[in-house]
Amino acid sequence: MSADQSEGPLAGVPAEPGVGKPDAILVADGVIRRFGGLTAVEVDHLEVQRGVITALIGPNGAGKTTFFNLVTAFDHPDTGQFVFDGRPLGRLPAHKVARRGMVRTFQLTKALSRLTVLDNMKLGATGQRGERFLPALLPLLWREQDREIEQRALDLLARFQLDKMAGEFAGTLSGGQRKLLEMARALMVEPKMVLLDEPMAGVNPVLTQSLLTHVRDLRDLGMTVLFVEHDMDVVYDISDWVVVMAEGRIIAEGPPRVIGANPAVIDAYLGAHHDAPTTDAEEQRRLDDAEAVIEAEAGARPKGRR
Repeated sequence: MSADQSEGPLAGVPAEPGVGKPDAILVADGVIRRFGGLTAVEVDHLEVQRGVITALIGPNGAGKTTFFNLVTAFDHPDTGQFVFDGRPLGRLPAHKVARRGMVRTFQLTKALSRLTVLDNMKLGATGQRGERFLPALLPLLWREQDREIEQRALDLLARFQLDKMAGEFAGTLSGGQRKLLEMARALMVEPKMVLLDEPMAGVNPVLTQSLLTHVRDLRDLGMTVLFVEHDMDVVYDISDWVVVMAEGRIIAEGPPRVIGANPAVIDAYLGAHHDAPTTDAEEQRRLDDAEAVIEAEAGARPKGRR
């Protein structure tokens, strides 16, 4: 299916796997990751457009989280490479990938429970002078920077409506609030691209709407968002482009509504026999229809023939 129904920077881009984008911030080429005899990821070519929200979807076991781990250097591919913002990532460690401007959140949040919400935020800032041993002995070298970092953290907490919890231990937050904290902390890096691994999982409906708003805000602030999600209503609501994985491969790309009608995507989620009857009544109706066809064909045969 090559018809394009997208808008903005992706207008006119064909809806097909591996398609090139006008201004790709992330490019994956020949990326393969195997675990023993299992090939978890085998991506020939994928480009993620700068400044848009891209959803990565697929059935359980499709390789989505493994791909996230590879992109952000929490794991490394057996073969292939990633190019981020025009520079190959090679085998950089995860913290150096983050310094280049690509950060992620996790399906299971990684908030440090015994630190305050504010301290969790401050840990996300990069280039802190007080983190080095010798400068740490001289507060005059880092105190002003620390005040600036704390103010930036408080501003972000206010944006995510967590400012009243700044002095509380992160372990006291609800699951949804931890998701908000993790997203806010990622912004302390001032990233170019944010990867969200199932940001809405386990979040109550009220906080889900808040999270959706914040994801849109990331795009409006000029950041690129790539997120994994199973809830197709969320995908339709906020994504500009959808990439579909199945058995480690990219099987489809395109605008949300195009992807929703793609037979390959339906089969990947529901199986090749997704049109099989789902109730006894439906099965009986189909049997009756088949018998009627057989009887009609039998009545139409010339006499003397079987």
